[in-house]
Parts: sequence; C-alpha cells; structure tokens
Amino acid sequence: MATRTPTNIVLHQQSRVLEIVFDDNSIFKLPCEFLRVYSPSAEVRGHGPGQGTLPLGKSEVKIDTVEPVGNYAVKLEFDDGHNTGLYSWNYLYELGCNQERLWQEYIEKVKQLGHG
Repeated sequence: MATRTPTNIVLHQQSRVLEIVFDDNSIFKLPCEFLRVYSPSAEVRGHGPGQGTLPLGKSEVKIDTVEPVGNYAVKLEFDDGHNTGLYSWNYLYELGCNQERLWQEYIEKVKQLGHG
C-alpha cells in the first residue's frame, strides 16, 4: 500500500472528532473514543500477541493536543492522560478505511466481557 499523506487534520473539540483529509481526497471523521480504543501504544496493543488490553469507559474521552511527529505521524494526547503511541499516516488511513468493521469488533469484545 502506498503511503497516504494527510492534507488537512482538524480536531473538532465539541463533537470529539478528528477529521483527516488525505491526498487521495479520502475524508475520515474518527471519534476520539475510537482513536483511544485503537491506540497504537504498547499499553493498548501489548508487546506481543495476546498481550493487549481493551480500553473501556472511553465514551467521553477528548483529545487535548495533536502534535506532529516528523512527516510521518501525529502524537495524540487524550484528557485521560494517555499520550503514548504514534499514529502514523498509514495507521490513520487504515483506521479510516476500516472504521466500521473495527468499531463493531470492539463492541462485540465489550459485550463478551459483559460490559455492553
């Protein structure tokens, strides 16, 4: 997959959505909760297979800052203190393309744990 580059990133604080426009004119509106749940950090993903955690109770989470990292990623700082993991352009594009499926997978996992 060719690397897609954002041409615009806007954080909508009121609606808690990060809107990203990519160079292929794709537009993704990624909720803060979705981005927090799918953080690329080791805290969420784990250091190996089966070691990740499932963040719960993040429906009200907000992003405080969006900090560029070189020409390849952003670092998101959430108001719950989470600020590790770099969201590369490719990862953000992948999240955008697969948002509906990934969100349904998350909802199912939450239900299986008896939290839904």
